[in-house]
Amino acid sequence: MTWRSPLAGLACILACAGAPAAAQSAPGQDKVLRVCQDPNNLPLSNRAGEGFENKIAALLAQQLGWKLEHTWYPQRMGFIRNTLRAKEENTDRFKCDLVTGVAKGFDMGATTHSYYRSSYAMAYVKGHGLDGVRTLDDLMALDAGQRRKLRIAVFAGSPLTEWLLQNHLMEQVTWYQSQTGDAGQYPGEVIEKDLAGGKIDLAFAWGPIAGYFARNARAEPIVAVPLASRPGMKFDFEIAMAVRHGDKDFRALIDKLLDANQGQIHAILEQYGVPLLELPQPQPSRP
Repeated sequence: MTWRSPLAGLACILACAGAPAAAQSAPGQDKVLRVCQDPNNLPLSNRAGEGFENKIAALLAQQLGWKLEHTWYPQRMGFIRNTLRAKEENTDRFKCDLVTGVAKGFDMGATTHSYYRSSYAMAYVKGHGLDGVRTLDDLMALDAGQRRKLRIAVFAGSPLTEWLLQNHLMEQVTWYQSQTGDAGQYPGEVIEKDLAGGKIDLAFAWGPIAGYFARNARAEPIVAVPLASRPGMKFDFEIAMAVRHGDKDFRALIDKLLDANQGQIHAILEQYGVPLLELPQPQPSRP
């Protein structure tokens, strides 16, 4: 008896030669997995394929037996418009069909099952007076004089903003933009360059960014501490992928792939130092 992948039937809906003419432009019809990714946003993705989203997309394509192609665009204003919703010139085919990292509940596309859950983190250089800080309460327990001298980096829109406001730390904050107009910039610079270089003392950043650049720090050892959510302050988030709202069969296929390969996906994430929290059981995707 010849073994057949449990995904083969659904993949055939998208890719088999006998599909009706109306579905010819459906994702995967030509056995190509087209992903939309940022060309310069480690540890998530880059053009050289060095990010964990690159590796996970490659894993999905391998499991399907499809070719992998990319549409590169900085993940900032206009990303979805220029990738997932954009068509190749003079064709009915979209440039790409799958965004590999969005927060669960993202409303500009239909989200898949979550494939990891992580939290915001604080990062600091080891040996510079913050080694005992493992929680936000530890930070507030520091000597008031030491705490007032801290130069703190925070991204605009961070869920830490309310906590900083409540604890009268806003005047010490240097604000960073996760979406700038400069394609050469990337969020990880706050850890890799400014924190490591002594420009700031403490950085609050998305955990995968903090964890990766702490693990790969060269000049100075960096500590990245995941933060636990508090009542009324959510610091952890589920991350999923996104497809176009009408691509229900394709989303179902990606859901099955993510569920079937969760072990390999988590192994990839752990290699990148991503702080991982337990995922809830997947709920049926919204139509």
